[in-house]
Amino acid sequence: MTTHPIVGELVDDDHDGESDRFNHAAGLPARRPPAALVRRVGGTVVRVAKDDRTQFVVRKTGRQLYTVGAGYRSWAVRIWDATTMGVYRRQITAAELRGDREALTDWLDRKEAAVQRRFQRIKEVPKIALGFALVGVGSVAALVVIVLVSGLVAQLTGGQFGAVVLGVLDVFGWIISAIAIAWTPFLIALPFLISWGAYREGKRRGTPPTWLMTADERKQDTEVVTPSIVVKALRDLGMSQLRKLIDAMDDAGAGMLSPITLAGPGVEVQVQLPSSISTEDIQKRRKRLAENMGRHEHELFITIPKRARSVLLWIADSGALDEPIEPSPLVTEPPTRVSMFRDRAPWGKNLRDDPIGLNLWQKHLLITGLSNMGKTAALRALALWLAFDPTVEFRIADLKGLGDWHMFQGLATVLIEGPTDEHVISATEMLEAAVDEMERRMVGFDPEQHPDGVPPGLPGYHPIVVIVDEEQVAFMCPEKDEHKKPYGGKSNTSRYFNAARKVHNQGRAVNVLLWDGTQDPTDQNLPKLVREGAHIRAGLKLGSESQSRMALGDNAVNDGAAPHELKQEHKGTVVVTGMGVPTQQGQTSETVRTHYIGGKDAVEVADQAKQLRGAVDTADTSPDERDLLTDVDQVLGGKDARAADVPRRLRQHAPGYAPYRELTGESLVAQLEALGVKRGSQGGYPMVRTERVRHALAEREVSDDDD
Repeated sequence: MTTHPIVGELVDDDHDGESDRFNHAAGLPARRPPAALVRRVGGTVVRVAKDDRTQFVVRKTGRQLYTVGAGYRSWAVRIWDATTMGVYRRQITAAELRGDREALTDWLDRKEAAVQRRFQRIKEVPKIALGFALVGVGSVAALVVIVLVSGLVAQLTGGQFGAVVLGVLDVFGWIISAIAIAWTPFLIALPFLISWGAYREGKRRGTPPTWLMTADERKQDTEVVTPSIVVKALRDLGMSQLRKLIDAMDDAGAGMLSPITLAGPGVEVQVQLPSSISTEDIQKRRKRLAENMGRHEHELFITIPKRARSVLLWIADSGALDEPIEPSPLVTEPPTRVSMFRDRAPWGKNLRDDPIGLNLWQKHLLITGLSNMGKTAALRALALWLAFDPTVEFRIADLKGLGDWHMFQGLATVLIEGPTDEHVISATEMLEAAVDEMERRMVGFDPEQHPDGVPPGLPGYHPIVVIVDEEQVAFMCPEKDEHKKPYGGKSNTSRYFNAARKVHNQGRAVNVLLWDGTQDPTDQNLPKLVREGAHIRAGLKLGSESQSRMALGDNAVNDGAAPHELKQEHKGTVVVTGMGVPTQQGQTSETVRTHYIGGKDAVEVADQAKQLRGAVDTADTSPDERDLLTDVDQVLGGKDARAADVPRRLRQHAPGYAPYRELTGESLVAQLEALGVKRGSQGGYPMVRTERVRHALAEREVSDDDD
């Protein structure tokens, strides 16, 4: 193993670099600086770089350089456009992209005419140069003549001819000297003057990137919506065709925008899109458009106005929609009395912060949405306001049954609360009773005495508002009555469906109204004939466009209504359309942030309404108790039957009765034995014999008589 001597020297930390030179001469690497020094230097550099003052200087310097560069770029683009017919090229490209042959031909003709005019001007340049040369020669000749004449006059008047000539030469010499003196400072100042002009041009042409702005400027940039921000947001949507079209516009896209107007806690602007861009293209990119303007997706609403190929943008102030609207007037200033015929129910505010009140007179109503989005609260708010009209009668079925409508105990003549099939049956019977009342009124109405229909306040024709909340439970009910007619479903034999359809068809005319509240609509739990019968249709957040069409109808969705684009943050926000809904001119729907009335406040408001109108007796709609012996006797029909077959007959006989739902043959025999019916059997199977059931009934009657 070969060994090599190590050549070097020992030094302390204060060496003067001589060791480095020695090591270099010996072919060894230079001594590295101490690690502590590297750490100190690195830490200092990092601290200086992160210091606010350093960042301020860098940002300010970078911003000025960027602005100057933007000015030079603007000049270069303008020069390039001027020399290459850039304006015409962009318009021709835009016309080609749009497929507008007429505009394409027009711009090609304009370009050709401009080329011809330029060529003609170039041909005239020699003539113009010759003209300037002749003017210069003529001017010099004239000056010489003037000097000579002046000298002769001076000579004849006793002066000296040479003095005049020398005087003129002195003037020219002074001018040349002045130019020579000023030329050097001018050349030195010229780059600065040009840069100053470029800086002014850069300031005029646009804004610096966000990272060069101060914190206040960045905040203002995201809060204030300007035309340039909207156009830039549209350009950056990721649609190359739209970007090209905007770049080809002489006004850089500003002509697409209407004036930006204040609209409540935000602004509103209408955008006229180029012919090859559809409104659907913009709606599909809502999130990106919102973020391009410094907003969250739920802070931008896109609707389709009447004007073709245009979108109406409502852009909220940053964070404005995260703040709740003020409490309902029902809570802060309860009314003393209202008129369903004359007044409007305060429901909330639209996006422009204008109060929205609904006219509920003779209006069927439908409200739907996904779970936990505020459907019941929004529907209940309208009913609470209407409770201050003492002429209105309420009949309510709450098929959720968690107490959301319990404060109407003493206000409603019927109040059903519960999600079971028995409650659905009770709700169906309530609705069928409303149909009977409707038909009674129609038969008894005198058209000769009231040729304009039922007037307000006509005795016997007071408004009856039937409210069914969680109506999907009714449509999905599988139970059938004794005639095998289903309570739920949407068939021609469905009892609930037919009753709802009848009220929708003719109830309005005689003041019998149906208000439906349903969840997550489908064609099964909200049939077309029922949803199309509502005059006022409202949708909270929905899961798809098809659900929006179910909720609001095709016309409203085609005109831009989009409850399926609402977000989870929009709880309590509805898109509403129909008769009695105040909308902006040219629109068929309105987006409303409804007033929320909590449970405790709702109880207080209901109590105040009871003081105004007086409490009413709310009917007891709890399921009736049934007599097992009587029911068994009826289903047997005088013939004995196997015990296993009887429970099925009992369920058909009383489909809504819960105790029969889980009844089996064995449990039936046990219950009958407890009531005095002896067990029978045949072929090893338990039997229920008619004679023994009737004997038990007779024994019970005798016992009751003895008591």
